Amino acid sequence: MNWRAMAAIYRFEMARAFRTVMQSIISPVLTTSLYFIVFGAAIGNRITSVEGVSYGAFLVPGLMMLSLLTLSITNAAFGIYFPRFVGTIYELLSAPVSYFEVVISYVGAAASKSILIGIIILCTAGLFVPLHIEHPVMMVLFLVLTAVNFCLLGFILGIWADGFEKLQAVPLLIITPLTFLGGSFYSIHMLPPFWQAVTLFNPVVYLISGFRWSFYGIADVSVGLSLGMSFLFLIVCLAIIAWIFKTGYRLKT
Repeated sequence: MNWRAMAAIYRFEMARAFRTVMQSIISPVLTTSLYFIVFGAAIGNRITSVEGVSYGAFLVPGLMMLSLLTLSITNAAFGIYFPRFVGTIYELLSAPVSYFEVVISYVGAAASKSILIGIIILCTAGLFVPLHIEHPVMMVLFLVLTAVNFCLLGFILGIWADGFEKLQAVPLLIITPLTFLGGSFYSIHMLPPFWQAVTLFNPVVYLISGFRWSFYGIADVSVGLSLGMSFLFLIVCLAIIAWIFKTGYRLKT
């Protein structure tokens, strides 16, 4: 393992995040705070609790996932896209660094930024509602697993995209709607039976459900199924990345 090269890539990516603190850290926190204010005031007065949990507290895992998924994809996608855009990716590919080390460095840096922002959002949420985490170890596991999974997806997106429009299209047009429809602001048990069945085809449901269970011990689907879907998603993303580096898809041309 070329630890020096991995550390150099990691430090560079982390430094890029801290150079844009307003966009990388402050903006997601302000957006989450607005969600709490708007949804807590507008809906919280009408829905006092969901499955025995106050509506404000019920929102916390969903809002964290909403920010985590979007930021993980964006951080990883832009991290690998810019070297392709300016041409420095060829220097990286010719350097004595394996593909495995490249993925660990970029995905590790993107996941670190996402987890850091997730923790900041969690602390911010504590200013609005009382927090209680029943299963802290599982909460950390779901947090890290989700960040890594969607950073891998973002890495794939950054290689696939041939323009800034495509980089922004997937998070805005696919991931964000799936998160909103995946139980971020409600329990899927509140839906009619038909729509409950349809919602189960949304992969984000399993992430939000498992993450919410780690807070309050309530879940829309079983925790084992949530973990299984998370690891399955991880395996699929790793397989796609392995194929990309094996074939040189959009890297060598």
